Amino acid sequence: MSTKTIWLINQYASTPETGMGGRHYYLARELAKQGYSVYLIAASYTHLLRHPPAVDRAYEIHSIEGFNFVWVRMPSYPEAHSKKRIFNWCSFSWKLRGLKSVISDHPDAVLYSSPSLIGFLGAKYLAGYYSARLAFEVRDIWPLTLVELGGYSPKHLFIRFLQWVEDKAYREADFVLSNLKNSVTHMVARGMPRDKFSWIANGFSMDEVAEKQGLSQATFEQLPDGKFVVGYAGTLGLANALDSLVQAADILKDNLDIAVVLVGSGKEKTNLKRLVGEKNLSNVYFVDAIPKAKIQSVLSRFDVCFIGLTGDPLFRFGVSPNKLFDYFYSAKPIIYAIESGEYTPVTDSQSGIQIPAENPKAIADSILKLYQMSASEREALGNNGRRYAQENHEYGNLAKKLAQALFGDK
Repeated sequence: MSTKTIWLINQYASTPETGMGGRHYYLARELAKQGYSVYLIAASYTHLLRHPPAVDRAYEIHSIEGFNFVWVRMPSYPEAHSKKRIFNWCSFSWKLRGLKSVISDHPDAVLYSSPSLIGFLGAKYLAGYYSARLAFEVRDIWPLTLVELGGYSPKHLFIRFLQWVEDKAYREADFVLSNLKNSVTHMVARGMPRDKFSWIANGFSMDEVAEKQGLSQATFEQLPDGKFVVGYAGTLGLANALDSLVQAADILKDNLDIAVVLVGSGKEKTNLKRLVGEKNLSNVYFVDAIPKAKIQSVLSRFDVCFIGLTGDPLFRFGVSPNKLFDYFYSAKPIIYAIESGEYTPVTDSQSGIQIPAENPKAIADSILKLYQMSASEREALGNNGRRYAQENHEYGNLAKKLAQALFGDK
């Protein structure tokens, strides 16, 4: 057991009660189980929090799940693209300095996580003050994402400032981590020594999947009965390219055994329902969003799990969608319609079929291929996925990998 202290700083971190919990919540919990003293530091308000905490003081420390969650009080802002959000990035970075007078446990390592880059400056100050090891974690590659997706010019003054911070982080951090396996190619191109890099994927909590809750009667009634179900469970967003899955259902509409099920909510749900109506499809079912604790129960009703993304060039650096690891653990074969460069988890694990992004014909062909397999062949693919997830994506193992990257601990 270790007595080392780790400060994890992620402006957008949350608990399951305030938001999604997510990567750093689970890593903090597992590191605490392994004997580390852990402080997870986050903003009391972001647009991602469903239920922002009521924080009265500048900093509040809550002891939960064996570790300390530190809320840094921040003002609210109206939406994701608000200029006040940028102000919060700067303010959060400055307020990190105040942690010296709040947390009595001096850190042995300080980890700062993007996408907001500006907070790295505050984290670097803390690491220098305490002579602690400094890790920089990249979960979205900024400012490249803002240039390639947001349409900003690389010459824009704010983009140039963010570029300066990104390059400084690669140069001055002791360690650079990412959940994007191929992001190291971008980092090396920006001048980072390759040996600084460690890939630590997203994952799943064994505690959560082991305590799966049963489905409500309302959810049961929305699911098809007696069909070969190709299912998706997650956000119905533009990036998920679910229109391609609906178009594949159109190709397969004469096969009355096959049904497509979309579980969740999101901005694209209305458009997807409209597309189903326009094509007069009776083989696509929409199921209301369900709590995370019930995800494994709904996946158990699928015969095949589908995951897709748009053909965005940024995905060449790899992806790490949380739903993929839930799919793996469900022990169901997976159709992986994502072009993620050299990161090919479904192919590597022999747990399903990888196909090009946004290709309805390829999706339909993959569905038919799995439909025509024997139940035992599909079961073998699913078991491969579960075994792969347990070995590579369980948060207890990922926490050990993080400690190894920070300290060389076994």
